[in-house]
Amino acid sequence: MLMSVDADLMRVLADPLRFRIVTLLAEETLCSTHLIEETGARQTNLSNHLKVLREAGVVETEPCGRFTYYRLKPEILSSLAGRFAELAATARATVENDVKRSCP
Repeated sequence: MLMSVDADLMRVLADPLRFRIVTLLAEETLCSTHLIEETGARQTNLSNHLKVLREAGVVETEPCGRFTYYRLKPEILSSLAGRFAELAATARATVENDVKRSCP
């Protein structure tokens, strides 16, 4: 069973706009102006999504003059990827060993 933190992080990343933001930030550190240009999102909507990503620990900020740059924290995604790798290994072993619960 997925831990609560994993499930919460998956909910955060399940939103299409947030996933697009994460994808863009994987390639480079960007300010909100760049993210608005790339996503076509309204500033208020983008800010709300960035807040969710910050609170979930997925991105971090870097003030630069009057702009704020956003950077992806790859260790968070690596942790989630590791959890999925563990689940895949367990599922593989279950199939190989024909593990099934008998019906009453």
